[in-house]
Amino acid sequence: MPTQMIVRIDPELKSQVTRFAQAEGKNVSVLVRELLEAYVKNRDMSGHIDALWNRIGTKMRRRNVCETDIAAAVRAARAGE
Repeated sequence: MPTQMIVRIDPELKSQVTRFAQAEGKNVSVLVRELLEAYVKNRDMSGHIDALWNRIGTKMRRRNVCETDIAAAVRAARAGE
């Protein structure tokens, strides 16, 4: 269930946000919610790490690299090869 949050801002900033929201066909609540969601998403390290692993996995699949290849590379690196 959604909850409310009260935020104090400068009246001029509120006017600007209201104008931007109207220009985008949104109300202020929707605009602020989207901004907060983007803020949290951009700072969520687990999301960045997941995206990185997905990119790595995609590149590995394209190059036909499998788990045994990775294990062999790790063993070789540990052996100093």
